[in-house]
Amino acid sequence: MKKLTAILLGLCLVVMTPARAAIDLTDFGGNTELEERYHTLVNELRCLVCQNQTIADSNADLAKDLRREVHDMLVAGKTDDEIKEFMLERYGDFVLYNPPIKPSNYLIWFGPFVLLLVAGILLLRAVRRQKSTPAPEITPEERARLDAILGNTPPEKDKQQ
Repeated sequence: MKKLTAILLGLCLVVMTPARAAIDLTDFGGNTELEERYHTLVNELRCLVCQNQTIADSNADLAKDLRREVHDMLVAGKTDDEIKEFMLERYGDFVLYNPPIKPSNYLIWFGPFVLLLVAGILLLRAVRRQKSTPAPEITPEERARLDAILGNTPPEKDKQQ
């Protein structure tokens, strides 16, 4: 029985270690304002490894380092703007989950809308061109052949002619 208990305890420790490693422990000495600022900042910064997660959501080593850096800068008395500026200088606009709109990234911000507009214009032109092109008239021989294929009898009017 002791052997089974030891095995179960060891198994629990092995299973729980990764879960415990994912928890980010930050101590702000009971300062809820710093803690709120920390959570706001780590949710505004992008993980440069995962690229589609904030550093709050990512378990990548770089994200852990960035969270630790944000924590240390907050404890050191840096403002949110100073922390963001530090991250921008070091990693560029991509580190912000919502980068600013400026000439260097106009294509990223406005490119999809321009493509959608161009596609809409091309679709509208194609529809207008299709409406303006009349359907070709079929000759009486083609009409007779079509009627024969479909098994239709010609209307009375056509029979008299």
